[in-house]
Amino acid sequence: MKHTHERPRRPDVMKILADARPEELDPAALADSPRRREDLARILAAATVGHSPRLWAPGRLRGGFRPLGTAAALAAVAASAVVVSTFDGDPSGGRPGTPPRSASAPAGPGSPASDARGDVRLQLLSAAKKAEKPAAEGTYWQTTTRSQDVDVVGERGGLFAVRTTSTGEWSVGVRPGTRSLMISGLDGVTAPRTEADETRWRAAGSPRTVQAVATEAAGAGTLGHTMGPLRPMVMRTDAHDKIYALGPRNVSYQDLRELPSESGELRRRLESLHGQDSDAEAGGNPAAHVMRQAADLITMPVTPEVRAAAYRVMAELPGVRGLGRVTDPLGRVGVGVAFPGTSRTPLGSVEQRLVVDPATGAMLCEQLVLVEPSARALEAGLGAGTTLNYSATTRMSWGDSQITVPDAARR
Repeated sequence: MKHTHERPRRPDVMKILADARPEELDPAALADSPRRREDLARILAAATVGHSPRLWAPGRLRGGFRPLGTAAALAAVAASAVVVSTFDGDPSGGRPGTPPRSASAPAGPGSPASDARGDVRLQLLSAAKKAEKPAAEGTYWQTTTRSQDVDVVGERGGLFAVRTTSTGEWSVGVRPGTRSLMISGLDGVTAPRTEADETRWRAAGSPRTVQAVATEAAGAGTLGHTMGPLRPMVMRTDAHDKIYALGPRNVSYQDLRELPSESGELRRRLESLHGQDSDAEAGGNPAAHVMRQAADLITMPVTPEVRAAAYRVMAELPGVRGLGRVTDPLGRVGVGVAFPGTSRTPLGSVEQRLVVDPATGAMLCEQLVLVEPSARALEAGLGAGTTLNYSATTRMSWGDSQITVPDAARR
């Protein structure tokens, strides 16, 4: 006789452990403690100055585009998306100004911040607990990001670094009949990274267009950057009911809302996407691929339970490293988390990192950090620890009206 009753679901062990933790051991409770301030001071004192660029790294740094049909493109970008594009340099979000300190540079060995690296799972579980708080839904899921990218341009013997800074806005319509719009390059400008770089640029004749080396992911041997102000660009990122890319699949809002909220089941779902994705990142590293998809989910309009489960998936992955208390490029304090493995780029070996606020469950920032610089990077003054891209989320919330497109935006 066929049994019609459902098998009981396995308990989420990581959630049970997090819920059982005494409140006084909650990492979020230490947000304003003297210990945290001391750790932050040590981090800042030992930090390597990082100048964040955008590279054509294998895989996506919080995004990329998957074509839908012949005209539409769907951004697989989470809330603090970085838009990969060859238009006039790199029109991603960002803030002009002095290059910030690296958000991921740890304190010295034996310091409290260094010891805190082993607590990455506890910190991610704390973020998961905070992320479970329910929120009212709206018509548009909207994010604003501030980003900065650095690249090395010119010829050998005269290489110099440039940085592109701007703001990006993304408004994803989740109701029938709504559209999804992404505006990149707001307040955008490409300029020499330092005074030394400006001197080299002027020595080269102050060229309006400069060339960088691109990886195979860019689809060409060089990548052009246009110096000076950038013109904003608007792009429609939906096609029919598909509004995001999750792994190799384009998904609808309904698909996102139906994702499993139990961390084990969600992890298995994300692992299955790795085998289907011909562009699986980090050299085919399954853990890094799952980490990428989980990080993207956290910034998508999923249910609070799924967002929390994504954090728990990250906490359980092998090879994930904690970097202790860090500050992101906007000065916000959080916990640094490094992806498993590294990737190769023309500027050397790079590592993807996140900055998470366990006190609120917010994903503050994502970065690409130079681990082993190439000769090209070293000639331009980019050493190990340099942040090779950051995208910091300044807003992630529901809205009832579509964002305004600037009149000057390219369409």
